[in-house]
Amino acid sequence: MAFVCLETGHAQPVVHYETTGNRVALTLMGASHLAQLPLHCMQQPYPYKTGIVFEDATFVRSPADYHPAFYGCFDWHSSVHGHWMLVRLLKLFPNLPEGREIREKLAGNLTAENIAVEVSLFRGLNSSFERTYGWGWLLQLQAELLSWNDPLGKLLGKNLQPLASLISESYQSYLPKMNYPVRVGEHTNLAFGLRLAYDYAVQVGDSGLVDVISKTALRFYAEDKGCPLSWEPGGADFLSPCLEEADLMWRILPAAAYQRWLKRFLPQLLKKSFSLEPGTVSDRTDGKLVHLDGLNLSRAWCLYGIARHAGANEQRLLGVARTHLQAALPHVASGDYMGEHWLASFAVYALTSQEEN
Repeated sequence: MAFVCLETGHAQPVVHYETTGNRVALTLMGASHLAQLPLHCMQQPYPYKTGIVFEDATFVRSPADYHPAFYGCFDWHSSVHGHWMLVRLLKLFPNLPEGREIREKLAGNLTAENIAVEVSLFRGLNSSFERTYGWGWLLQLQAELLSWNDPLGKLLGKNLQPLASLISESYQSYLPKMNYPVRVGEHTNLAFGLRLAYDYAVQVGDSGLVDVISKTALRFYAEDKGCPLSWEPGGADFLSPCLEEADLMWRILPAAAYQRWLKRFLPQLLKKSFSLEPGTVSDRTDGKLVHLDGLNLSRAWCLYGIARHAGANEQRLLGVARTHLQAALPHVASGDYMGEHWLASFAVYALTSQEEN
């Protein structure tokens, strides 16, 4: 079944996604469509929402001066995962029509000099900047670059490594100090930040980071049970606290132990009658309300991972994941900047999560 979208300037519907069973696949035209969103904003300086602490008057300047790599797309983390998405799309679709533009903009932003300035920001009162959401996405970007068999990928991975190493060290310093997890549906959700960093650490063989994440996850989550999924979503959620935790823990626990844990933590997922209503958005010009489009995408990627490791009810979980994907994908390019500057990354992450794990 084709999943079509209408694009201005095309007389006929353009197929962006193709659905087979519970799988939704991105087409070349769909990839081109999504790529245009971060390409539009990755070198657009304003509007911009800064998250830094101004230690002195030297910060009273353009954000592009202290974020020369990641100043576009409204905020630092959205810029980072916009870069990640473009690398992922180039790897999936080497003949992407926007390929040359993507390469030029990646090369222009991710220079060694720009990354050195980015590294210098993470000190003093800004040592916790973007903890842990932006940290995790930065490591995902580095993982994509390091696994890209392309001269540009190798160069950019080398350039980005000092910042990735700093982020790894920051995780390893911070996590043992945490006495309680952060269980929210927005940026500071700890489980999501841990799973992004864990996947990077496994890929690159960062044993120190793997160890501290595993110990932290077990310390906070191993005894959890009865997560109140019915309380979700909150009005501004783009992550599911229950599902993000469940999607992290199959990475941490052995298979049989994970299945026992899941039965205690979210027993409803193992029932043939399991259902979950996608979140609805009433105003896509509102930067908080449009988060719920992202929630549907993040629920989908969690459910794909959980389904493959739950030991039961896989097809039902995959069907609920597909329902969430199909509820969100038509709204990724809504025409309003408050959603468009970040939702494409979530869409690509959700779509590619069908093939992983």
